[in-house]
Amino acid sequence: MILSGKEIEKRMGTDIIIDPYDKSCINPNSYNLSLHDELMVYQDHVLDMKRANPIEAISIPPEGLLLDTNKLYLGRTREFTETQNLVPMLEGRSSVGRLGLFIHVTAGFGDVGFKGYWTLEIFCVQPIRIYAGVEVCQVYYHTIEGEHENYTSGKYQNNSGIQPSLLYRDFEDKRDI
Repeated sequence: MILSGKEIEKRMGTDIIIDPYDKSCINPNSYNLSLHDELMVYQDHVLDMKRANPIEAISIPPEGLLLDTNKLYLGRTREFTETQNLVPMLEGRSSVGRLGLFIHVTAGFGDVGFKGYWTLEIFCVQPIRIYAGVEVCQVYYHTIEGEHENYTSGKYQNNSGIQPSLLYRDFEDKRDI
């Protein structure tokens, strides 16, 4: 089941932590999260799954930043979230999607016990100007049935900013087997 907005609000500070929290961001069954003022882009056109790919930071100025098509931008939410006993899920807001701006390409699924900022995989269909602080996505919460273990991976847990892909670590770990 998905938690209602009222249930999200009731659990704030216990099962759910959102910092900063703003009651006006509560929806009927989700909470709006906003875009931080920094993005990252990969420097190389060709990316390699087996290595750390070089990245470059870009700031979103107050007048906004024009995004190019066919380019992946990594961003993050302004809000730090922590979730216990629930599965957090991230979706773009429909108003943002109707402008052809995708907020996550594949990683909308969170793990029970996740703590950190959500890294956003931003891609646009046509050029669009974006602004820091805009509510671009929403987090919603599924209940979890049965015994479970909290997410404890060192890859993305307790992050402090935008997280580029750390998939190359999976290849390093498999060398030890």
